[in-house]
Amino acid sequence: MSTQVNGKITAGGAQESELVARACAGDRTAFAALYTEHRGTVYAFLYNRTRDRLLAEDLTQDVFMRALRRLETFTAPRSAGFVGWLFVIARNIHLDYMKLARTRMEVPVGELADSDERDRSAEAYALRGLDIAEAAETITAAMRNLTPYQRQCVELRFLEGLTVPETAARLDKGIAAVKTLQFRAMGIMRQALTEGVAA
Repeated sequence: MSTQVNGKITAGGAQESELVARACAGDRTAFAALYTEHRGTVYAFLYNRTRDRLLAEDLTQDVFMRALRRLETFTAPRSAGFVGWLFVIARNIHLDYMKLARTRMEVPVGELADSDERDRSAEAYALRGLDIAEAAETITAAMRNLTPYQRQCVELRFLEGLTVPETAARLDKGIAAVKTLQFRAMGIMRQALTEGVAA
């Protein structure tokens, strides 16, 4: 059961940093607690990008499998914490999926069996485009709840992939200020995305 410690909800009463350290040391129970704590947030992020519940479930599992395999690459000072690291993995897995989907759809016309198959492929492509547009619209809507600095911070950190010091330089702010901006922005967006799934 989750409890609140120093204003931060943590899994099983343990501080998240402690759980991450134990998970990195090979404690599967600690990793399971982190999974339980963050699975819903990662799922909401992926669902709002895919608009497909089954696909979002599959990709969420992929995120945690990749995180488990790469735990040694996680370092504690990351300003977004463990969930921020999961978001980076989720974004990369979603991008990989989209690239693979595009590759599957880029079949030479001569290899298609008939016009019906071409029509289905065109329809699937159009629907996928709508899914992407809707997902982008959902993320954009969630970001409307942010202040201009928070929004710019999220864009630089997660869309452009800048580090905290690079983001601080771009925003002309201190590292501590960027960490605070990012922390508050992620909380606001997490709540908006979760409410979007529940609606």
